[in-house]
Amino acid sequence: MTIPTSRPASQWELIWRRFRKHTVAMVCLFILITIYAASMLAPWVAPYPRDAISLDNAYTTPFNRAADGSYHFFGTDHLGRDLFTRLIYAARVSLTTALTVVTAATIIGVTIGLVAGYFGGWVDNLVTRFIEFISTFPTFTLLLIASSIVIQSSEVIPIPGFISYLIGAVMAISEREANQVVLIISIFIILGWTGVARFVRGMVLSIREQQYVESARALGASHLYNMLTHVLPNALPPIIISYTLGLSGTLVAESGLSFLGFGIQDPTPSWGNMLSFANSYMFSYPWMPLVPALPILVCSLAINYIGDGLRDALDPRVQTEIRRATRDAQLAAIRERSKPQS
Repeated sequence: MTIPTSRPASQWELIWRRFRKHTVAMVCLFILITIYAASMLAPWVAPYPRDAISLDNAYTTPFNRAADGSYHFFGTDHLGRDLFTRLIYAARVSLTTALTVVTAATIIGVTIGLVAGYFGGWVDNLVTRFIEFISTFPTFTLLLIASSIVIQSSEVIPIPGFISYLIGAVMAISEREANQVVLIISIFIILGWTGVARFVRGMVLSIREQQYVESARALGASHLYNMLTHVLPNALPPIIISYTLGLSGTLVAESGLSFLGFGIQDPTPSWGNMLSFANSYMFSYPWMPLVPALPILVCSLAINYIGDGLRDALDPRVQTEIRRATRDAQLAAIRERSKPQS
């Protein structure tokens, strides 16, 4: 007779259980997923075409009918374009931009920081000096300068066709608009990976001195195996927290850049350039700036609260809970085996 034994919960299962107890973080995760899912379904969710212009319907107030009898949830802008429709498409552009930038910057930063911290020596010195050199420049100022050069340049900057096609397909924008978005994303990535690399390097310098890493090295494990099996997994929880917080910062930075006119340009909608256009009508039509401003605020707060939930779930004290749960499961299995069989 086979006696069933309880399987010890894995580390990630325990982390997920702990995260689910954070009610605010779970609500924020649901809100964020709902907004992004609606934006990806924009062609079916949006009531009007993205760039449909009707000057007769301009400045329609929210939850009212326009001059031609059409209904607009959030009103219309100065060109009579439906703000609810543009808000959904803008969410697709802004959130995808933030996700792409932070994902790419994290991959680059983790790779460089992992190599620099693990090998040390001249590799570490070279990477550290390069990061320090880039960090001496104010990031947002560099973003403004680089973006203005790219936007105002009459030269065509070559971009691989498949990248523009992929971005255009995901964001539901034309190839010309996709080229512009790719350039903005590239600028963010080039200036954004250094913080991740420095952060990961510091953790790896500590982890590589642990006994289990030294033991694996003594047993003949390759450097690549050691980095991917022993070093990176132990550095992953803080990297995940850094990733979520980076999403919030990038979303606000992109919105600020577009608000100043140096980011994503009209007719491609983003929350930043929608806010920029609405800013001119702040006193005449005070509801217009609120339409793009509220999603920026809601998504930024949601991402930060998700980060708080992850920080609680990935707290070092959770390791004690993991060990205790594993030990209890093992003891329970031993007790089950020791019971007399009927």
